[in-house]
Amino acid sequence: MGNIRIGTAGWSYKDWEGIVYPAGLKRKMHPAEYLAQYFDTIEINTSFYGPIKPAMAKAWSRSVGSTNPEFQFTTKLYKSFTHAPGAAVQPTSAETLAPTDQDERDVKEGLEALAVENRLGALLIQFPISFKNTPDNRGYLDRLLRRFSEYPRVIEVRHSSWNSEDVLRDFAEHGVSFCNIDQPLLGKAIRPSEHVTAPVAYVRLHGRNYEQWFEHEKAHDRYNYLYTEPEIAKWSGRIRKIADKAETTFVVANNHFQGKAAVNGLQLKHQLTGKKVKAPAVLVEHYPQLKEIAEVS
Repeated sequence: MGNIRIGTAGWSYKDWEGIVYPAGLKRKMHPAEYLAQYFDTIEINTSFYGPIKPAMAKAWSRSVGSTNPEFQFTTKLYKSFTHAPGAAVQPTSAETLAPTDQDERDVKEGLEALAVENRLGALLIQFPISFKNTPDNRGYLDRLLRRFSEYPRVIEVRHSSWNSEDVLRDFAEHGVSFCNIDQPLLGKAIRPSEHVTAPVAYVRLHGRNYEQWFEHEKAHDRYNYLYTEPEIAKWSGRIRKIADKAETTFVVANNHFQGKAAVNGLQLKHQLTGKKVKAPAVLVEHYPQLKEIAEVS
């Protein structure tokens, strides 16, 4: 895999029990430790809902290290910095964002705890599609990037107005990574890209559930999508090109419903290496299309 790290967005999903995780796993080991047998990264998503407690960060770091010494996390920035308080009904913009100094201190305590253990690969700063490329929003983003300048910063923007040479040049000048994403192409959604603007490159695959992306009963419904092998092959080609220009490339599958992120992550590993990949027996049983590429454990 060289400088490419593939993993899932998060690990704490009830619907992964019996699909990704064997029954009774939590009594034996932490789920992140289990996933570290098969992947080289996990994107921490609980940090979006609240800053990581340092003690928890250290425990996670040591847990994955016991299984995979080279493992690194990436972590989402706390939502007070990136999403309006009523983001579901209120556009996110410089006017609607008001993170506090205490928010910054709390977030950095958790980030430092990961960094000290050499487990922090990148800080993902994820904005919703309502956050557009305007002068005010660019100013807010510049200030935010300065607040977290000591970390490898990755910006995920979902509105197509950000896909411009001016933005890419600005990111490159400041050593900030542009997140290449796959998402349903609805309205002004940004299209898939192969941008590398810093030593760290980043790819996020959200799935293509057009029907439930904006209209769904439960939040996880929008991530109910399994990429086909041809779709994965197309992203494998992009990832190779991206990795050629970066020192480290993180590839995160966020289509987590019923473990589909783990399936597609393993398929990506196989396509990029041309070799069979280590895979959980329970996952292969649930998704028999993995049988031809998997070494079951």
